[in-house]
Amino acid sequence: MTRQRRKFDTSLKLEVVRMIKEQGLSVQHVSESMSIGPSAVRRWVKQYEDEQAGQPGIGKPLTPEQQRIRQLEQENRQLRGDVEILKKAFGLLCPRTEMSYRLIDELQKKALNVAQCCRVLGVSRSGFYEARRRAAQPAVCKASVHVRAAFAASHQSYGSRRIVAALANDGLQIGRHKVRRLMRQAELKPVWKRKFIHTTDSKHALPVAANVLGRRFNPVAPNVAYASDITYIRTGAGWLYLAVVLDLFSRRVVGWAMAPSMPASLVCEALNMAIGHRQPAPGLVVHSDRGSQYASAEYQTLLAKHGYICSMSRKGNCWDNAVAERFFLNLKMERVWQRQYANHAEARIDIAAYIVGFYNCERLNSVLGNLPPTVFERNMAAKESIVVSEIT
Repeated sequence: MTRQRRKFDTSLKLEVVRMIKEQGLSVQHVSESMSIGPSAVRRWVKQYEDEQAGQPGIGKPLTPEQQRIRQLEQENRQLRGDVEILKKAFGLLCPRTEMSYRLIDELQKKALNVAQCCRVLGVSRSGFYEARRRAAQPAVCKASVHVRAAFAASHQSYGSRRIVAALANDGLQIGRHKVRRLMRQAELKPVWKRKFIHTTDSKHALPVAANVLGRRFNPVAPNVAYASDITYIRTGAGWLYLAVVLDLFSRRVVGWAMAPSMPASLVCEALNMAIGHRQPAPGLVVHSDRGSQYASAEYQTLLAKHGYICSMSRKGNCWDNAVAERFFLNLKMERVWQRQYANHAEARIDIAAYIVGFYNCERLNSVLGNLPPTVFERNMAAKESIVVSEIT
């Protein structure tokens, strides 16, 4: 079966490059979150850098001056690498301070003068006695160090259950009661703050769709059902509104958009981003609340253009869109409420980093068996390919 080559428009390529160049995200995180090959992402970044530097594009020969500059840059990188190797080799060949302290300790047992031994070996007496004092102290609990590291890596959001799962994924088995005790001793508490404020404007005369999804939040395959919603972010320059689209199969954020207001174009931009890199087939169910943005003609036209089915929550029932609401709660508890954004640009960069660098690729989701969304999708795709190969 011939694999169809994916095509990406220029706006999507530019958005991917900006996430790397302006927001400081890594190529690996962006490629995993957007489901785009890392080689393609690197090629787009290289082409963007060449265009910004005024260099010739792909297929155009370099001038002699540009060839000479590239040769000098390559020689310079090689020289820096050679110097770095020599620095590391010198440090390894020199006598280690710890070995000198151990030798002085042995010589002192033979009634030799400590001051003289330190002077001959080129170490200080205070350093020798400090090393002896540290050696006499009780050993640090390794489990406590791992628990602290896992808690810090989760942006102070994991409780004992997720800490246990995170350590198990790293090959370290620790019981939950021990983790709870270590967290209590270290005063590690997840950040919990105020609840959401209702922002949906459903008092409009626009037509609303039926609740097609019906709280079936666990589809059997990706790109079968999406959930979408809008929330607000407080900044020093005023409110910033965030619209997201999640694939209910893996709870993965597949599209998002931010703006200082809430027009219908905001939710359309988020959905277009999801369509751009997931390319779901017609028949996809896209669920949302009854907000005026989702009931607008612009949004409904976008759904009809791609053959998607609109689904809306029942009036005043937030549980019909619980997955999107839960994502916003996690976002605010784990990132937004721990920050004070000075302006919209700072908030955009930090929220995009949370989605791409933490939520999609690293954050453990209990619904997915304590796996991140991207890892869950890869595992399910691998299982499906194995089943298909066995059948054929």
